[in-house]
Amino acid sequence: MAAPVSFRGPTDPRLNKPVHDERHMRIICIGAGASGLLLAYKLQRSFENYELVVYEKNKDIGGTWYENKYPGCACDVPSHTYTWSFEPKKDWSSVYAGSDEIKQYFTDFANKYQLLKYVKLNHAVSSAIWNERSGQWDVEVQNGEDGSVIKDRCDILINATGFLNSWKMPDIKGLETVFKGKVLHTAGWDESVDLTGKHVGLIGNGSSAIQVLPAIAPKVKKVTTFIRSETWVAPTQRLAQHVYTPEERHVFETDPQAFLEYRKSQETAFSTLFGIWISDSKMQKGTTANLRNAMKKALNNEALEWIIPQWGFGCRRLTPGVGYLEALASEKVQVVRGSVVATTEEGCVCDDGKEYPVDIIICATGFDTSFKPRFPVIGRGGVDLREQWDREPKSYLGVGAGNMPNYFTFTGPTSPLGNGPVLAGMEAQADYMLKFVNRYQTENIHSFAPKPEVIEEWVAFKNNFMKNSTWNHNCKSWYKNADGVVTALWPGSSLHYIEVMRDPRYEDWDFKSNGNRFNFVGNGYSQTESDMTADWAYYITDHDDSPYLSRSKYRKVLTRSGTMKHEVSDEVLF
Repeated sequence: MAAPVSFRGPTDPRLNKPVHDERHMRIICIGAGASGLLLAYKLQRSFENYELVVYEKNKDIGGTWYENKYPGCACDVPSHTYTWSFEPKKDWSSVYAGSDEIKQYFTDFANKYQLLKYVKLNHAVSSAIWNERSGQWDVEVQNGEDGSVIKDRCDILINATGFLNSWKMPDIKGLETVFKGKVLHTAGWDESVDLTGKHVGLIGNGSSAIQVLPAIAPKVKKVTTFIRSETWVAPTQRLAQHVYTPEERHVFETDPQAFLEYRKSQETAFSTLFGIWISDSKMQKGTTANLRNAMKKALNNEALEWIIPQWGFGCRRLTPGVGYLEALASEKVQVVRGSVVATTEEGCVCDDGKEYPVDIIICATGFDTSFKPRFPVIGRGGVDLREQWDREPKSYLGVGAGNMPNYFTFTGPTSPLGNGPVLAGMEAQADYMLKFVNRYQTENIHSFAPKPEVIEEWVAFKNNFMKNSTWNHNCKSWYKNADGVVTALWPGSSLHYIEVMRDPRYEDWDFKSNGNRFNFVGNGYSQTESDMTADWAYYITDHDDSPYLSRSKYRKVLTRSGTMKHEVSDEVLF
């Protein structure tokens, strides 16, 4: 073997190895919810010569589905669209599965692929600081068992803490100091509390409250629900709640083609909702009118019709609301229009000046959806991501952040969180990240980060798109920041996101090298020549089986274009 060419300076070990030598790399992932487990699976499936540790603050995996255990807690999208595309679940109990069943899906996924070996439970990351000299992240982790602090280091840091992971109590005077009854939050539920025969005060009318009310109404003495703003409550998202029969589940178990077609039909139905979010579309206008009539019919009470919004359907997250409107209109439920401003020892004081006695208060008041990390993330130049995203979180395509080298975040700002199937978007994000990981491992890269000017250009494009969307209507929504700017959502459908993310625009990123950027080319030998079990003439064939090189042709083959017939439609829902 010929001696490698010598370069000035310290000898790079890559110069003595074949092209694309895989250097050892260490990756830290924060969070063992759905996205953290997905990353572990995909990394394990495709990569070698790496270390991965997934730090999880809770005592078990599952993220949102471990933390949320309130009565009625369920997925607000059809169950068969809430699985990984490659990992179906044949025995869902119903169209809208409960949180325990969803948590079990992710536990089974982790066990099947032996992912728990990467996870350190009860370990909360408390800070992450970029070290420019080493090109690594210095990470501090607090051990929840003994309070000790662990110092760790990684080449690539991935934040998989999610966007609904930091629940908050409402700012109500005396809530936790004056009121003598039990105070609960839907995301911090105390399962030992018995609601039977109690008078419950329910604060909020978002997704959690809409699920809680019909679930607790049969067992409580009375519910006084405090609602400060109107909201759309969808009878279904095209699919009614339905418990699968033994016969249906038998078909799912024994007929793979029928099961695949059923899954595809649900996914397609969900994906075709995008027209709802275009302000002037026929689907948006017709659906809003139809839903207004449907809500009036379900409420059957003119005094409660103020709950029906004047803004367009879809400005806030769609919620199926099975039984919610009927519960609001029942004799057992008292609806108070307004905000709780204080508590007494015996109940809640509303902004109408009246006191409403209750035994237990349930706060269905949601999460901190600012996207700011809960701990310091200090990037290049000492920039703290918490401060950088304080007023307006600006990410690159939902995965990258300015001044944060070798850093990715799942479901960051401008991700497809309410645009269609959310797990399909997570898969696109994981694949996107790992394309960078692949380059990092096989090239002479010190660091990579999205260019700040590119992020600004992207945010400007997104903001312009949002002007014509229902999300921009005059409603209160966690999709927006304090200034009313839609910061959470992707400007397009989930399918749109998948296609945009398929081919990274590396030119949008600032890559820095360790010395000569071409050192990865190595000693002149290919990886194939170093593999004595490989076919060294693998490119010789009797037909052209190479991949198609145009996006158009590749997409047509991938999506089996020409095999289906979809009508271009502004179909009105409900």
